[in-house]
Amino acid sequence: MTRKPVYTEYQLVMLLQSNDRYAFEYLYDHYSPALYGIILRIVKDEEKAADVLQDSFLKIWKNISRFESQKGTLFTWLLNVARNAAIDKLRADVKSEKVIKLESATEHELSSAAYFPIPATLDIRSIVATLIPERKEMIELVYFQGYTHEEVSERLSMPLGTVKSRIRKGLQELRYIFEIKNPELSVA
Repeated sequence: MTRKPVYTEYQLVMLLQSNDRYAFEYLYDHYSPALYGIILRIVKDEEKAADVLQDSFLKIWKNISRFESQKGTLFTWLLNVARNAAIDKLRADVKSEKVIKLESATEHELSSAAYFPIPATLDIRSIVATLIPERKEMIELVYFQGYTHEEVSERLSMPLGTVKSRIRKGLQELRYIFEIKNPELSVA
């Protein structure tokens, strides 16, 4: 019986960035169920979700060199690639400029899955609620309600750069909070 390797996030990223096929297989095996679930919640069609998942992994493979650990965890980056691919698919299907409000996954669904490394006891919404109001609102709109940065900019009549800056600062603050409360989640 061959034992499958277990990688730290740092090791996995290094192997992926060196185009290691086995690391990519590991990545797919361990993260595709979570990403598929998120994609399916957005596109609401199993066949389309499977297509978007495959497209997402192609994008991940081609763009892994762009991953920067100081900006967030690998899972967050993967989630954003898959989420953006799913939104792109919706827009391609809808072919309209309407604001698309997406149903967000609950923290329980995400944290209770074996492939999601955040403990089930972590209440993400209550942690986000501790952010200053301008950052909290941006994080909630983008990550809990599924709006794009551009949609938030339009909705709040705010410059896109300001929206992106507040989201970035909010995510940096959340990362700090997560690392303080859960040092085992910090990136090596």
